Amino acid sequence: MRPALKHLKKDPVLAEIISRTGPFGMQYREPSFESLVRSIVYQQLSGKVASVIFGRLHAAAGEEQLTPAGIMKLRPQRMRKLGLSAQKTEYIRELAKHTRKGSIVFEHLSTLDDAAVIERLTAVKGIGVWTAQMFLMFALRREDVLPVADLGIRTAMKKAYGLNNLPKPVEMEEIASGWKPYTSIACWYLWRSLEQK
Repeated sequence: MRPALKHLKKDPVLAEIISRTGPFGMQYREPSFESLVRSIVYQQLSGKVASVIFGRLHAAAGEEQLTPAGIMKLRPQRMRKLGLSAQKTEYIRELAKHTRKGSIVFEHLSTLDDAAVIERLTAVKGIGVWTAQMFLMFALRREDVLPVADLGIRTAMKKAYGLNNLPKPVEMEEIASGWKPYTSIACWYLWRSLEQK
């Protein structure tokens, strides 16, 4: 981690955020079916609400680790009663179908480059680029991902770099160009900067 932080501190704005935040501590998850289901549940919800719904889904499936079979044995109506929207219910079931028929093999994703992982995952209805990028960062531990659609990153950049408006993707890429190949680590620090007074 030392080379990454040394490299990122060349950006004075980031250097200040890093010294304020302290040690890097991204919470990684397994690159599994369950992790991707979790990402779908968490889309556009507060962490607290999503955590409750995900807990209910996990309990209803009755498995130690969520599997496509566990999801498919739950009726859509039952999934809705757990707090999932009709859309998310459909997306999670679609992911289960894709995984069951082998168009997504979680054990193979780590062998693919970032673009191929995004292409494979976004072929599933309801999984967009943002969800695929979160999977790259938090499950596959890829260190050079810039999620340009992430509101938290856009807000943190606006605040930290004194911008008048939320930056557009091109502007974000310009700001982040010096962070390569440790962009994901820089993003973790930007997310943390929003929690600071």
